[in-house]
Amino acid sequence: MSFNTFGQMFRVTTWGESHGPALGATVDGCPPGVPLSEADIQPWMERRRPGQSRYTTQRQEADAVEILSGVYEGQTTGTPIQLLIRNTDQRSKDYSDIAASFRPGHADITYFQKYGLRDPRGGGRSSARETAARVAAGAVARAALAALVPGLRVRGYLVQVGPHGIDRAAFDDAQIDANPFFCPDAAAAAAWAAYLDGLRKSGDSVGAVIEVVATGVPTGLGAPIYGKLDGDLAAAMMSINAVKGVEIGAGMAAAALTGTENADEITMGAEGPEYASNHAGGVLGGISTGQPVVVRFAVKPTSSILRPRRTVTLAGTDAEIITKGRHDPCVGIRAVPVGEAMMACVLLDAALRHRGQVGDGPRGHIPVSTPGPAPTQE
Repeated sequence: MSFNTFGQMFRVTTWGESHGPALGATVDGCPPGVPLSEADIQPWMERRRPGQSRYTTQRQEADAVEILSGVYEGQTTGTPIQLLIRNTDQRSKDYSDIAASFRPGHADITYFQKYGLRDPRGGGRSSARETAARVAAGAVARAALAALVPGLRVRGYLVQVGPHGIDRAAFDDAQIDANPFFCPDAAAAAAWAAYLDGLRKSGDSVGAVIEVVATGVPTGLGAPIYGKLDGDLAAAMMSINAVKGVEIGAGMAAAALTGTENADEITMGAEGPEYASNHAGGVLGGISTGQPVVVRFAVKPTSSILRPRRTVTLAGTDAEIITKGRHDPCVGIRAVPVGEAMMACVLLDAALRHRGQVGDGPRGHIPVSTPGPAPTQE
């Protein structure tokens, strides 16, 4: 099995290589009757497209999506949707000098050790170029969610570049699309610009942390034990190229909290239960609480750098390698729309599974009139 498919009811298969003629995705399980056109997908592709600033790879790709099947007269038909993205700016000669060597920190060596061969031109399937197909599939998921779960919104942004994080007190949603870093903190974005300029000129790279938040998520998505919503989200984010860590809600920081601090206290509000905090990240027991679903993931530094590194060759000799070509000094920047796409795909898959198991009717309704106990005095 090649494991190029994810999802259970909303299934996405990506295909293609970084330097092949095209790449794309086959999306199966999208409900019929969802309004969808190439114009609905393209804005999301624009957010991931390379070459838009000096802080990303200068490879120039239009990333124009073609819908080959599954849509008729502007609506999905319920049959597989084939999405095609043509590669138009490959420079395979940039990799001729490293065809016989392995890039440290790159999947070159493990692909070769597993399959006995590899595609050195940009890394083939291990290239971040593969994520363009995920963003296209995520756009389909967003369209379906808009029809099935009106009001659900997925928003991603960068919260850390290298050791430099944002000031949460300065968080401004309007800033996310106002700078090349998807950064909600204007001061942090300015500092990152200077920091990355230095790294780029020195031929080095750095990692980043991305946060993706879904609001308007209904209660009940996900299932106990082996179908947990947070488990699916973690797997989806970890599948993104270069991701080395994922956390939900408070994540690793929860280990430093006491039970008193970590408990998201519940009171009855005008429309039902309300939570005083969201350390759980919108998921309890693998099932959504109705709070915002919060996911963060860490992306490692780009492994293709202009600084010499020790490695080995295909012949088994020691060597030194410098990777030429066009690469992201911080690949985490363009991972923001990819994380959003994976969140959308997972939430749609969970919504379809939930509907298939329990239907659309309410379950476990807690009446608003139920009085809660008087709060204890600490």
